[in-house]
Amino acid sequence: MIEKTLPNKIDLAIVGAGPQALTLIVHLLHKRPKFCDQVLVFDPSGTWLQQWRHQLAAQDIPHLRSPAVHHPAPNPYELRKFAEKRPQELVEPYALPTTALFADFCQDLILKYQLTSQVYPQQVRQILPLRPHFRLFLANRQSIIARRVVLATGSGKPNLPNWVRQIQGNYPEKRLLHSSQVDLRCLTLTGERLLIIGGGLSSGHLAIGAVTRGAKVDLMTRHRLQAKLFDTDPGWLGPKYLKEFMAQENLEREKMIRLARGGGSMTPEILHRLRHLSLESQVNLLEECAVVEAVWQENHWRVTCESGEEYFYDWIWLATGMQLNGENHPLLLDMRKHYPTEWVRGLPILDPYLRIPKSKLFIMGGLAALQLGPTARNLSGAIKASQRIVEALIKPSLDIVSAP
Repeated sequence: MIEKTLPNKIDLAIVGAGPQALTLIVHLLHKRPKFCDQVLVFDPSGTWLQQWRHQLAAQDIPHLRSPAVHHPAPNPYELRKFAEKRPQELVEPYALPTTALFADFCQDLILKYQLTSQVYPQQVRQILPLRPHFRLFLANRQSIIARRVVLATGSGKPNLPNWVRQIQGNYPEKRLLHSSQVDLRCLTLTGERLLIIGGGLSSGHLAIGAVTRGAKVDLMTRHRLQAKLFDTDPGWLGPKYLKEFMAQENLEREKMIRLARGGGSMTPEILHRLRHLSLESQVNLLEECAVVEAVWQENHWRVTCESGEEYFYDWIWLATGMQLNGENHPLLLDMRKHYPTEWVRGLPILDPYLRIPKSKLFIMGGLAALQLGPTARNLSGAIKASQRIVEALIKPSLDIVSAP
């Protein structure tokens, strides 16, 4: 890829090149095609959806959990139309697109809207408010002034259980990994004893992938395993639940978000496969079980559970989700100094167009959940966020100016 020249100023800077950012720029250019020259996307990979593609491939994920109507294009039926010659890649009964189909569809959008060279291959290290504009400092020590900024940087930091921080002594780093660090494609696990912790879909995919590669797997969950088609109730996609949600104070909204997302769930398909593997003694399901201590000794892990039972493993993988706390987000530290913002358990209280109040910095993804509901981090949330942000970007009456 030929690195494009960094201009001194840009109208809109988008930080991140994942599904949220792609959804936003496609929605924007669909309404204002001439805006293309005024937008620059920043991502260290220099390409669209690099981290998303890597994660799906690394965990052997065959298809998405979201139905075919949830995708970056403005027309909800566009993916179905794209799949007319590949109908077998929409997994029924809910038309879940395969990862290959969805990736090809996104690539088609990237070409259609001429976005191939829109991503500047650098990481944004700091966003400094200049009131009303911003200066973005990049990893290569370059900087650029942006009139407006959209933060679309993903789902946060790995969530690690307390017992991990209490491990004494040294151990081989690769023997204790968060699920985001695991790449099944690189592993041969024949005869290896593996503990996977977590009851979400990632733990199910990793367990199946590890068994396929020869491992003996224990899957440990604090609660009983739950089977759900989607990670939140479909009622959150429309007014059924959102009407009541929007009528609540922000503290109550945050509680509703946590309750709606629950502690992780698997699709019925994956849970059925795990139960089958359990019957064949290839996976041991340790439900309602929690680790209190892990010790690395004699080239293996000794794990003690709340019940007092001990287990021995060669590997531990933590499918324990991501910790979303915007108050610790490095790109929001300077924003917090210049634009005092209210927070509820790590979530900012944004204006109706997903801006930090009185500023031109927009936030997408899970950090916008107080305004969008529990699906904010999903593709459906990306669509809702894009609709709000695009309206503010293209309507002069909504292009507010910060107070000096």
